[in-house]
Order: sequence, then C-alpha cells, then structure tokens
Amino acid sequence: MPFDCYVKYVAMKQHFTRDSFDYQKYGGKTRASISSYNKRKDRYFFEKMSRKFNDEEVVDFFIANFTLCDDPQSLWIGEIIKEGETRYQQWKKVTQSMSYIFRSEISDLLSQSSFDKIFEIKGGRHPLLLKMYIKKQVSVETMIILDKILGFKKNFDKRLDDPVWTSVSLKMKKYNPFLNINVSQYKKVLKDLVL
Repeated sequence: MPFDCYVKYVAMKQHFTRDSFDYQKYGGKTRASISSYNKRKDRYFFEKMSRKFNDEEVVDFFIANFTLCDDPQSLWIGEIIKEGETRYQQWKKVTQSMSYIFRSEISDLLSQSSFDKIFEIKGGRHPLLLKMYIKKQVSVETMIILDKILGFKKNFDKRLDDPVWTSVSLKMKKYNPFLNINVSQYKKVLKDLVL
C-alpha cells in the first residue's frame, strides 16, 4: 500500500538522520498519519513504489538512497525520485559483490600505506581510511566491515571532532544493522592481504 511505503520512508529518514531513532527497535513504525500523507504533493511516488516493489525491496531502496547520498540529513524526496532507481541499482551491485570490493579497496589502501598507518590520526587530521572514503575510493561497506573486525570507530569517535567524521560515523552506525556480513570470512580476507 502507498501509505505503508510512505511510513517506511519516514522511518528510514528518521533512522538515518536521528541518533535516537532505531528502525529495528521501533519495527519501522513512526507517527506518520494518513492525513499527513494525503497532504503530500508527491503521493504518486509512493503509489508507484508500492506497485513496483515488495515491502523488503522498499526498505532496501531507501537504505540504498540514504547510504549512497552525501548527506542523509539533506536528502529530500525530489532527489530520491530523480536519482533513487540509479542509487538502488548501484547499491545492489555493491552488496552482491561486496567480497570483491572489500578485497580491492583494502589492496588499494595497502598500496598507499602500511596497515597501521591507514588508521593513524595525527594532530586531529583525517586518517588515510577516512580520506579515501571522502574521495569515494573506499565504500561505507568496507568501513563497516573493518570496524566489525577491528573496532576502529570508537577511537575515531574519541579523537576526531569534526562534522565530516560525525556524519560518516552516524552513517556507519545506522547502516551497520542492515549489512549482513560474515565477519570471519572478511577477517580471513584481511589477514591474507595484510600478512
């Protein structure tokens, strides 16, 4: 139903932009009302989405859009209407070939620096890992996988006090529960590349 699709959009928007809201914890429920939905001029988008995708695909569609945009806070429905399908297809490709992408991105990082230096923060400046993410040479998925293996995010959160890292950290925190990965598989890949 179109209204259900709208509720998922509102819940995902809150999940990716508010530290206090957790999509899983609240079961994707929000205070969105039928009357607020009926006042929207973009209802056709939600009607089209509900015909095109099942419930799980709608959630994936919004995950793709909120994780692939530069700033989830400023992502508005017009941008999703315009670029949403492209982002969704791009996200599906990444999630389907995550092992290859992880291996490739880690190899690129290691060709530029030793493993420990990738995470090194000197004088509050961004570490190489974050610089490569900003340049779109490392994906948010690789960042999350590395954090699941090494737990570097806590250190970055303590030592980096700037809006760029704050935004990336929130995106990682919010995307993490939706990313189903086999940590031991990626540990092995990382070990093979580093040693």
